[in-house]
Amino acid sequence: MTRIDAPFLADPGLRRVLSALTGDGHQALVVGGAVRNALMGAPVSDTDIATSAHPDRVIELTEAAGLRAVPTGIEHGTITVVADGKGYEVTTLRRDVETDGRRAVVAFSDDIAEDAQRRDFTMNALYCGLDGVVLDPVGGLPDLAARRLRFVGEPRERIAEDYLRILRFFRFHAWYGAPGQADPDALAACADAADGLALISRERVGAEMRKLLTAPDPSEALALMDKAGVLALALPGADIADFPALIEAEQDFGHGALPGWPRRLAVLGASDVAHDLRLSRDEARMQDQIAQATRLAAPEAAYRFGRAIAAQSVLVRAARGDVPPFGWCHAVAHAADAKFPLSAQDLMDRLSGPALGQALRRAEDAFIASGFALSRDELRSLALERPATDQG
Repeated sequence: MTRIDAPFLADPGLRRVLSALTGDGHQALVVGGAVRNALMGAPVSDTDIATSAHPDRVIELTEAAGLRAVPTGIEHGTITVVADGKGYEVTTLRRDVETDGRRAVVAFSDDIAEDAQRRDFTMNALYCGLDGVVLDPVGGLPDLAARRLRFVGEPRERIAEDYLRILRFFRFHAWYGAPGQADPDALAACADAADGLALISRERVGAEMRKLLTAPDPSEALALMDKAGVLALALPGADIADFPALIEAEQDFGHGALPGWPRRLAVLGASDVAHDLRLSRDEARMQDQIAQATRLAAPEAAYRFGRAIAAQSVLVRAARGDVPPFGWCHAVAHAADAKFPLSAQDLMDRLSGPALGQALRRAEDAFIASGFALSRDELRSLALERPATDQG
């Protein structure tokens, strides 16, 4: 018998929800990622619950216990139950009746084994109650111990139910799979079904790629995706050649001030990431700024785009062979705080129109070249000098 003793099992809100659902004899178990991560000693973020109670009964039982029930996905059997200000997704045990590669029509069940058969990977088909005893209907425990990512049942059947599972396979391998141990049957199935990704919304593709790129080292997963022909469909134009060097640069020079996926996406150099991954406006602007910053020396990048973007660009450049000089962190911090002391107002008594703009740009270039040391008076004198091209 395998038993977990994880902090999430002591969560008062979770205990209230499970107690409410089991009060009249129904089963209610924590399922999926919380159980998997607890067994691996990894942090648990979300706690999902599977129950034999049908959705209407879930609402009745939880509201009778003083909890709030929100029918967030009732057509698929999911009710969000709010306890102590926190939401818990409660989903009725179910089986697939019909699938089309994107969504499923389900029928409710009271059989955990039947529910487990419709899940994607064996390590995600693990259940436990408040006593911590783990139920393993499909052999997920040995796979988890070996860090072996394996589809439940026949890989091609699981993928045909939802083609997003192709990307989920590579994402979960990046996070939980043993290096060099990717399941060959799963890889072959992903390669054969890769064209099915065309049925998946780019928003869902983008969400999976963000999660994959956030893994500690997704290099192998990306290489496997590339070999299977999946990367070219998920992220057209991506090139993994510099990616291992980026991971090495992160380890050598630090991770910068932003989440890892933006710089990792930047180093892949895909053709139109904003469109292909449906980036938000802020995310797309960040990609553009990192790309511009990589064309500048680190101090100038920090001066123009800020410390965080500059730090990202330094790592991208390092991945491409441009090793940053000693003390770059200090130089970036100094440059990010620098303020150009000259303004158009300082020159308007002598200059106007295009000449004014040219003089300001000339002075700013000199300010950057000086290590941001030139004073306002020095910059004004320099700006008012006629450039060599204008002299007799």
